[in-house]
Amino acid sequence: MRWEKAAEAAQRSPFRAGLLAYKGAMNRPVATLDSSLHDPSDSQQEQAYQDQIQRDLPRNYAVHLIHGLLGQTGFRLVHAPTFVPAYIFLLSGSELAVGLALAAQHLGAALSSIFGATLIEHRKRVLPVGFAVGALMRLQVLGLALSGLFLPPELALFAAIGFLCLFGLFNGMQAVMFNYLLSKVIPVSRRGRLTGLRNFLAGLTASGVAYLGGKYLIETQALGNGYSATFLVAFVLTSIGLFMLLMVREPEPPAVRARSSLVSRFRQLPAMLRADRAYSRFLLARALAAFGTAAAPFYILYAGDRIGLSGGNLGVLSIAFLLAQTTTNLAWGAIADKTGNRFVFQLSLGIWVVSTIALSFAGSLYPLALVFAGLGAGMGGFMITSQNLILEFGAREDLPMRIAVANAATSAMMALGPLVGGLVAATYSYSAVFALAVTVKLAAMLTVVLWVDEPRKRSTTF
Repeated sequence: MRWEKAAEAAQRSPFRAGLLAYKGAMNRPVATLDSSLHDPSDSQQEQAYQDQIQRDLPRNYAVHLIHGLLGQTGFRLVHAPTFVPAYIFLLSGSELAVGLALAAQHLGAALSSIFGATLIEHRKRVLPVGFAVGALMRLQVLGLALSGLFLPPELALFAAIGFLCLFGLFNGMQAVMFNYLLSKVIPVSRRGRLTGLRNFLAGLTASGVAYLGGKYLIETQALGNGYSATFLVAFVLTSIGLFMLLMVREPEPPAVRARSSLVSRFRQLPAMLRADRAYSRFLLARALAAFGTAAAPFYILYAGDRIGLSGGNLGVLSIAFLLAQTTTNLAWGAIADKTGNRFVFQLSLGIWVVSTIALSFAGSLYPLALVFAGLGAGMGGFMITSQNLILEFGAREDLPMRIAVANAATSAMMALGPLVGGLVAATYSYSAVFALAVTVKLAAMLTVVLWVDEPRKRSTTF
């Protein structure tokens, strides 16, 4: 039997003794969701699965750390609210075009997340599919870079919007797959520290790359287009990080869902949402906070109005944002492991709100850098905890779909947010955009405080 082979392998493993004190929470019975699922009374296969997780934990922990370091270093150059908005504004001269480009990116992610879940929830191993999707995602960054190098500005703008949309499309699927993979190989009691350390190290390198990119690539117009050169660096780093995942030892769970169509899974979503009201309310809070990113592309444009968008200024503000996001990630991870992600979600939103308000009062480089540091800290905490908290609701077999639904809702709001932000900025002012963002983030905080409990305190948390 499979569990017997796993047990024999465990006896031969050099990592068998003394890995972690983590056992009890992961061994809880999982409710049967359909006829394809295992009998909760059969604990031997489940125990073999948990034994493999702990046996391979040192290797998988290290691989995820290095993968995250390289991957997030590159992707932060695309996701940070500095380089891409400034590049699109350079090509178009329009705040509305900036909002449209960012909306296209997040719309792609919103459309693909649930489809990504249906691709993997019936598979005992998700890494092969995730690797292919991750490669397609990285090719869009390469396309973004090459279009800027070889196309005239008018065509480069349309190409950039198209590549950002495809980038978001594959990112939506990859986020579901890689978060589910993380939940399979890293116990809940270690995820906060892993993601915090991973983001800390990635932020350090991304900060350095961002500063060098602004100072020596954009300022000097390297390769004829400094932004394209920066995106090429992002492509190389993320591609190396992707290949690190080939070293992951992915365990096969004792049971998975039966394969089902996208339409049938959509029909089952209302029942899944009704089954856990706190999860549904957290979806609302996370979506509201994500809509608050309506202001994100306009942080750098507002700063440009105040101090100009030279390569040096762009580098300083980028490094302030990324370094703060970096240094606080260790604290966010440690606090989340100790007190739970719910508290960190609220605290990070509070910092994000205060920093957004402070932005309107900053008028020179160093006060703006301080504000960008606060924005980085708040947004970084929100991203870590909003992702990790989703992993703590409900049964394991529904996890891909819970991740997908949450990511789809978040991406939809992140698509709508910049578009609305662009319209508000073009019609009124950047300050009006910031006021809108503060309002929805406060609503998200209130929703969690009043209506979302701490899932770790439930006996069914795994």
